[in-house]
Amino acid sequence: MPSVLVPLAHGFEDLEAVTIVDLLRRAGVAVVTAGLEPGLVLGSRGTRIQPDATLDDALQMDYDLIALPGGLPGADHLRDDPRIRSLLLKMSANGKYTAAICAAPMALAAAGLLEGRRATAYPGVLDSLDLPGTDKRGDAVVVDGKVVTSRGPGTAMDFALTLVELLSGREKRDQVEAGLVRNK
Repeated sequence: MPSVLVPLAHGFEDLEAVTIVDLLRRAGVAVVTAGLEPGLVLGSRGTRIQPDATLDDALQMDYDLIALPGGLPGADHLRDDPRIRSLLLKMSANGKYTAAICAAPMALAAAGLLEGRRATAYPGVLDSLDLPGTDKRGDAVVVDGKVVTSRGPGTAMDFALTLVELLSGREKRDQVEAGLVRNK
């Protein structure tokens, strides 16, 4: 069974975090939510989530993918946390997936993981960074090797379904998506 870590920092984007966790769990993926600090984590829209573990405890396990929800100041906290940066670099070096949505691709950029890659983010986020080797796109979801990025709350389902497909295959993605009754 694939495993995913979803770190949560105060100010995370509620819709993105919940959508990522929900859709991955619908697909049978083992998801661990981890707070940067102990206790409840407050989203940017007021949602309070009790993480499954603290980040320090969660780092004792291995994951197939790390998914960073955006939101501000949550994405800033993820970018600035040395444990997150270290984990991103370790996962990349080990050929594991790193994924981020909305403002959180800034954490991937800070770790040097967007260099020479195609990527997307919330409008203006990547433009505000010095990323001369990054091909900045406006697509809803961009997959470049083992790096996955997405635009924002409105693309959260597409992002999460892409993660399902990468980890569990197209058939599982289609199964999860059918249960969502999305109009296409």
